[in-house]
Amino acid sequence: MTNHWPLTKPNDGVIDRARTLFGAQLIEVTEHVGEITLTIARDALVAVATGLRDDPELSFEQLIDIAGVDYPERPERFEVNYLFLSLTKNRRIRVKLFADDVAPVASLTGLWAVANWWEREVYDLYGVLFSGHPDLRRILTDYGFVGHPFRKDFPVTGYVEMRYDPEQKRVIYQPVTIEPREIVPRVTREDEYGEAGGRKVRNG
Repeated sequence: MTNHWPLTKPNDGVIDRARTLFGAQLIEVTEHVGEITLTIARDALVAVATGLRDDPELSFEQLIDIAGVDYPERPERFEVNYLFLSLTKNRRIRVKLFADDVAPVASLTGLWAVANWWEREVYDLYGVLFSGHPDLRRILTDYGFVGHPFRKDFPVTGYVEMRYDPEQKRVIYQPVTIEPREIVPRVTREDEYGEAGGRKVRNG
């Protein structure tokens, strides 16, 4: 049976076109295993995203995800990744920028409404701020949650815990009372372990 699929590379021309459109706004352009990544200046996000969507040679019509990454050792410790899809040209592209928890990143809700919840998620989990967002508040954690749980320096036990207080008849927050634990199986050996015929081991 003959394969009639066209032998084309969907990324052909994308890097050259991106360099032509965005020029000095690009910090780095890479391609690895068929995926193109544009690293951009933080203040270039809206211009780059608009160009990716509206330029007929690129046509990345859909924003399909926004994700954060934490690198605590970096001056700008957070990386914000945007994944775009072109249905008309069968292409995907990633745009990334660097951020901290002080200077905000521009919101893309004016270009894609779907950015609303994803930006709230990155804010909730990492603490990255988004300027121009219509309702930037937590989306996954509780309203009284302290800290941002996807930061690598966030303690496993968290900072506060909640419980129902029967005297006050309401839920209250208090400092964590859980003691740190090591997730290691406790092994108790029988007294006769090591003796002739004694090889019993009991897991506690």
